[in-house]
Amino acid sequence: MAKRPPNIIVFMDDQEQAQVCLPNHPCKKPYVDKLIREGLQFTRVYTPTAHSCPARVCYFTGTYPSQGGVYNNVLGHPKIHGTYDPSLMHFSQVLRKAGWNLGLTGKWHVSDTENPRERGWDEVAPTCLKTDVHGKSWEKWLQQAEKEPVDNSPRRPGEIIMPGYARQFLYKSEDVPPEESRHYTGDRQTVDKAIEAMERYAKEDKPFFIHCGPTGPHDPYIVPKKYVDMYKLEDVPLPPNFGDMLQDKPHIYQRHRQQLWSQLSEEEVRDSVRHYWAYCTMMDELFGRLYDAVDAMGLRENTILIYTSDHGDYCGAHGLYCKGVPSFDEGHRIPLIIRWPEGIERPGRQIDEFITLADYAQTFLDIAGKDPIQGPSRSFAPFFKSDSVEDWPQEFHGQMNGVEYYYTQRICMTKEHKYVFNGFDFDELYDLTIDPHEMVNRVNDPAYEQVKLDLVKRMWKFAYGVNDTIAIAYWTCALLPWGPLTGLRD
Repeated sequence: MAKRPPNIIVFMDDQEQAQVCLPNHPCKKPYVDKLIREGLQFTRVYTPTAHSCPARVCYFTGTYPSQGGVYNNVLGHPKIHGTYDPSLMHFSQVLRKAGWNLGLTGKWHVSDTENPRERGWDEVAPTCLKTDVHGKSWEKWLQQAEKEPVDNSPRRPGEIIMPGYARQFLYKSEDVPPEESRHYTGDRQTVDKAIEAMERYAKEDKPFFIHCGPTGPHDPYIVPKKYVDMYKLEDVPLPPNFGDMLQDKPHIYQRHRQQLWSQLSEEEVRDSVRHYWAYCTMMDELFGRLYDAVDAMGLRENTILIYTSDHGDYCGAHGLYCKGVPSFDEGHRIPLIIRWPEGIERPGRQIDEFITLADYAQTFLDIAGKDPIQGPSRSFAPFFKSDSVEDWPQEFHGQMNGVEYYYTQRICMTKEHKYVFNGFDFDELYDLTIDPHEMVNRVNDPAYEQVKLDLVKRMWKFAYGVNDTIAIAYWTCALLPWGPLTGLRD
């Protein structure tokens, strides 16, 4: 009789950069630290796009945005597509058909036509469903204009003023116990419902998969004071690339910094970082509830426990915040730590190979003994046994067709160099061997012409493989320095 597959539990929070989970980082994450010691940490993991909805479609389907069809917020008015290609298979459908129990709590956020149950999940406590339309209607804007007087009071610490839009706090301490903070209680309910589902599923003689998706540490960084007080402001440095004034970067990057974030003093920037770390610490504490429950129920040995996120947050890097069109590492690199006592050899290892969020679906199916579904992705489960895997991809590709404003951006990155095609402005090229913080754009440096040509060739080959839409020969669209024939002829 074949051995039953392991259970799988994924804790995927929203907008946590990989940096806060790397060794020696000052962000306090004791449960993540334990998971690293007991399991496997992947240090070069990237989301194909730094935007929640398309990133999560990559996760559920194993595809890239050009295949899944989702590029921006599916619940917002300016959506490009409101849902993924309906012909795509989700990993959850395969597992459900194989007899698994599947429970989803927290963020779904991938479709305005389907909810989790249509793809095999038990809707334990899902959020961001097809009915949760985002954005303001014109009627609400008119009501606000009629009822709210213009606020001309001085800007307060942590506040960003956007005339005619709103005044919003980027960060703020809540002087209340966590149990009185909606930012804590909402995510705690997401975790506790996942634990309740685990208790039910553990009583049945079949494997289970639980996806637990809290909303933190997404901006704004509004956190109970308990967590903020764990960090002394004087001990928090500015990000190492904060001094980059973006003069050699696309103008939209400059506009974000100048119009929004330049309102913050350097002390406020450090305070914002402190609040982001505090939020990540709160996420770690909530993850700890799940961690402890797995062990208390005796499920430790045959349960795969995964800590990850959908995308990162710039959090002051290059003077920027949030995520989206900027191409930098802090927005695209995500944490991935996995514990599986029965399946991971030599725990405590780090793997420094490219993994993408699109690889997760194939990995889950591989663990379950099922065939892969569509997509260019592949299972990273072989790394559970080995530090190296033959013919593993040595490059990462990113795809962006906009946030709620539409941009065209593609990334091709090796461990040494990174090329960014920006259809809305000039391109970027970084030498990561001497410039890991992406401070100097070398796209027009003749010394890097061959590097640029190699990365553009790689970009076109990948674009062909995922049926990308950027191979357009019309004058106003043929903006890459070399066209698709350059890559396809080799």
